[in-house]
Amino acid sequence: IGFLMEEAGEIKGKDPQNRWIVDPLDGTINFMHGNPHFCISIALEREGEIVAGVIYNPARDELFTAERGQGAFADDKRCRVSGRKELADCMVANHIPHQGRPGHGQALREQQMVMRETMGVRCSGSTALDLAYIAAGRLDGIWQRGPEAWDYAAGIILIREAGGYITDLDGGKDMFEKRSVVAGNEHIHKKLGDVVRAVPAK
Repeated sequence: IGFLMEEAGEIKGKDPQNRWIVDPLDGTINFMHGNPHFCISIALEREGEIVAGVIYNPARDELFTAERGQGAFADDKRCRVSGRKELADCMVANHIPHQGRPGHGQALREQQMVMRETMGVRCSGSTALDLAYIAAGRLDGIWQRGPEAWDYAAGIILIREAGGYITDLDGGKDMFEKRSVVAGNEHIHKKLGDVVRAVPAK
């Protein structure tokens, strides 16, 4: 089986149908500062679809797992996305690139708009854990531009198996190509996406 990894890039395998997508450390800056919000993320892609995923936070010894058609779990507890329907009741997540990096200004403009519509926005430093927390109902939604496939591949199956929705920011399935993501339950996924898409690009 081939690999797509943050540290090593893509390694072709003899099996063209399957590929592991691996981020050995998501939340590197948190890890470097002793902030225990980081994780290992592993997903299995089969014929272009994510069919299994694992996100593990070693600092908390907490394991999130999902397999297509089998549900999502935090350790041995079944996960479900939150049931909130209004953005005003929601806590959502985002990641803002460092100043000087592409997308910094747009992320700030989007965050300002989303903060007006929600209870709060969190920038945790780990996209993979944010997605696991959405699956577990600890966060209500997320939007992000610029993530790499290994940042959210495992989160895709976790959220879907927990009853949530996850797409690119245009509402399609081209997350890897467009490098964008928006996720939440049925209601928040749509409403959060609408707010973000309404922010003009400059």
